[in-house]
Order: sequence, then C-alpha cells, then structure tokens
Amino acid sequence: MTAPGPVRVLVVDDQELVRTGFCVILEGADGITVVAEAANGAEAVRAAAEHQPDVVLMDVRMPEMDGLQATRQITGGNREAGPKVVMLTTFDLDDYVYEALRAGASGFLLKDAPRHDLIAAVKNAAAGNALLAPSVTIRLIDAFTRTPAHAQPAPSKLASLTAREHDILLRLARGLTNAEIAADLVISEATVKSHVGNLLAKLGLRDRVQAVILAYETGIVQPGESGAAS
Repeated sequence: MTAPGPVRVLVVDDQELVRTGFCVILEGADGITVVAEAANGAEAVRAAAEHQPDVVLMDVRMPEMDGLQATRQITGGNREAGPKVVMLTTFDLDDYVYEALRAGASGFLLKDAPRHDLIAAVKNAAAGNALLAPSVTIRLIDAFTRTPAHAQPAPSKLASLTAREHDILLRLARGLTNAEIAADLVISEATVKSHVGNLLAKLGLRDRVQAVILAYETGIVQPGESGAAS
C-alpha cells in the first residue's frame, strides 16, 4: 500500500515576515510541505484552486479580500471535499473568526502559538479534527450562546440521529477527542469516527467545529457543561 504523502499547506498572511516564519516552521516539520503562499484573500482563492492544498492557514484581516470572504469561496460549503481552513488571529477570540467558523473554517490558531502547536494544528486539520484550543473554548462557547442563531436545524433533522449519535454529539460539544469518547462509551475509535461521520452527514455539517456550534445553539448542551477547557 502506498504511504500517504505529506500534508500540503497554503500559507496566507499579508505580512511577509509572518508568512515566511510560518513557512520556515512548516517546511522543517516531518510530513508537511508548503505548496504556495498568498498575501491576501484574492490570491488565496486563486492559489487554493491552482495548488489544491490539504490545509490553508488563513490570516483574518487582509487587503483586497479578507479571510472570511476567502474562506467562504475556498470551502464552498462542501463538507466532504476541499481544503481545511485554519484561521490565524492575534486575538484569543475575534468576532471575525467566529464568523469564519460559520463560513466553513475548521478552527483557528493564535499567531503567537508555539511552533509545535502550529505543526500539530496543520496535521490535525488535515485529519479532519476540530481546532478548538482549550485556552479559548470557553470564550468561543460563550460567544455562540450569546449570539442569536440565524438558523437552527429543524427538529425533524435532529430527530434523525440515533441514540448513540446523540450521545456522541454531546461529547463532541464537551470537547472530547475520539479516543476519549471511545473510552467513555466503551467502543472503538473506529466506531466513534463512523458515528461522527454519520451525524455530520445527517445534520449537513462540514466538521466537528460546526457540530459543537449546533449543540450549543440548539440547547443540546448548556453553557458550563463543557469539559474542553479544563
């Protein structure tokens, strides 16, 4: 069986020094290659189409086209295909990043994060894992619960979940990893992964981040129940 290739990354930031720093770190990591750089959202959209990266590190505020617009164009609302977008921000919770998560981003990373966190974030995003850093999860959840939902899934859609899928959605919202969910429910990680894929498909969600959003917006989980930031 052919070994999987390196994670292909597009780095997007309007500050050249910052962009170069990210590229140097990622190129020095095993299993990652930087396929392109972009200095604004418009360039990012073109580079994503041309180079087909697995992960896009996307700055939030940029000239010509911002990160939110670029994220919407790159993800296209397609849950299955396309690159995973990880937003880069200077702040631990930026309203702009909050909107980016709704637009299809898979998570966000602070620009001052340690080198190993950057590398781990890229690999986790490529693997389809959510990027809700423990240090900011509480604020993120608080932002979602304080913001009126523009659209909530129909009750019939939520009712389509099996009891096991509902259990797993609860645990996703509390910040548990697949391994932790498996241990909690005494099932295999492969089974957890299968259930997660099924519930995302049923609810029309792109990834685990959006599942967390849905859980809080619909009241499945209440503020204060998350264990992700402990």
